[in-house]
Amino acid sequence: MNVPTPTQHGSTTASLRIGLLRLTDSAPVVTAYEFGFFAEEGVDVELVIEPSSANIADKLAFGALDAAAITPPLAFAVQLGLRGVAQPMVIPYMLSVGGVGITLATDLAAQVRARGGRDDLDALPALAACLRERPLVLGVAPTFSSHNLLFRYWLASVGIEAGRDVKLVVVPPSRAVEALREKEIAGFCAGAPWGKVARRNGAGHVLAGTQQIWGHAPEKAFAVCAGWAERHPAAMTGVLRALRRASRFCDNPENGAYIASLLSRRRYLNLGSHAILATLPGGAETARGCVFHRGAATFPWRSQGLWFLGQMRRWHLIDDSIDLRTLAERVYRPDLYRAALSPSGESVPRADWKVEGAHAAAWSLDATPLPVPMPADRFCDGVVFDPDALPPLGESAMRIRARHDGNGAKR
Repeated sequence: MNVPTPTQHGSTTASLRIGLLRLTDSAPVVTAYEFGFFAEEGVDVELVIEPSSANIADKLAFGALDAAAITPPLAFAVQLGLRGVAQPMVIPYMLSVGGVGITLATDLAAQVRARGGRDDLDALPALAACLRERPLVLGVAPTFSSHNLLFRYWLASVGIEAGRDVKLVVVPPSRAVEALREKEIAGFCAGAPWGKVARRNGAGHVLAGTQQIWGHAPEKAFAVCAGWAERHPAAMTGVLRALRRASRFCDNPENGAYIASLLSRRRYLNLGSHAILATLPGGAETARGCVFHRGAATFPWRSQGLWFLGQMRRWHLIDDSIDLRTLAERVYRPDLYRAALSPSGESVPRADWKVEGAHAAAWSLDATPLPVPMPADRFCDGVVFDPDALPPLGESAMRIRARHDGNGAKR
C-alpha cells in the first residue's frame, strides 16, 4: 500500500464547509481532507459531521454549510425549497455507487432464508412473500433519499404498496441498529456500514443490497451551493481534482485497510474498522460495498438526476408542474466535471445523458480519451429508462420501456 503523505496547509484562495454523515461513502471526502489534497489545491476545507441528512439539508438551505455528501434527491429538495429556504445547488461530482443494504431483524431474516432467500439473487422475492403475509415497520433514510426511492421502487415492482402493505418510517442510519435492537422496526434500508454493524451486534442480517434493485445505482453526490461555485470557479476545479485523487485511492482494494482505519476514528464513524472494511473495495462483502471510481462512478449523469426526479414525482414529493428536465440540467453539472478533470487525462464520458437500465452484462462507454468499462445496470423489473422519452407532466416516468442503442449514450 502506497499511502500519500499528508501535506501542510498552505496559502488558500477559498474556504469550504462540507457536511458529512457517519457512513462509509464519506471516504473520498475524508481522504481528500486528511491527505491534504484539498489544501494542495488552495482550498481550506472544514469537515462538519452531522447526525442526520435533515441536519445537513437545513444547514445547506440556510448557508451554514457550503457543500455536502448527500443523496441526489436531497439536493433537489434543497434546490426547490422543500427543506426551508430554497438554496440553488449544483452536483458536479458523484462520490459513490452502491453500499446500501436491506437489513432485517435476525428472526425475520431467518424466515426469509427459509423461503429460499439465501443470497441476493432470490432474497428480494422471498422478502416480498413475507411482506404480503403481514404488515411490517421498516426504517428508511429521510424521505428525500435514494434509499427511500429505490426501496419504494422495488416494493411497487412486486405489487406492495408503502403505507398499506408496509409502513416506512424515517430512521437516521446511525440510529438504525439501535431501533432494530429495540424492536421499533423490523428492518431498515441504509448505507454502509450499518447493516454490517447490525450483524456484528447480533441484531440483524443484511439480506440484499440496493444494487439488486438498480445495478450500479448512484448513491452519494457531492452537492455544492451554486453561489459558492460561482464565486470560486478556480477553487471548484481544485476541489474536484482533489476528490478525483481521493476516489481513485479509495477504490483500490489494496488501500481498504487503511481507509477503514481512517474512517473508524472517533471524529468520523467511531466504529471498529473491521465492520467498515467489509463495505470497502477489497472487503469481505465487496458485492454489496461501495464503489468510488470504477465504471464512471464519479460522473454526474443528468439521466440519473432525471430518474430520481421522476421517482420524486411518482411518489408525490414534488409538484407536477415542475419541468424535470430543466431542473436536472440546472443541478447536474457535467460541464464543471469535464472542465476540471479532462486536462488531467481522466477518461470522461462524451455524453451528458444515457439510457439507464439497458445493460444486463458488462459494456463499454464511449468516453475520451479512452472508453470506460461499465458493469451491468439493470433494474429489478427489467424496465429501461430513456431520458428522451420522459412522459408528459403528471405521468410516472417509470412506465417507459424504451428502446436503446448499443452503448446507451444519449447525446
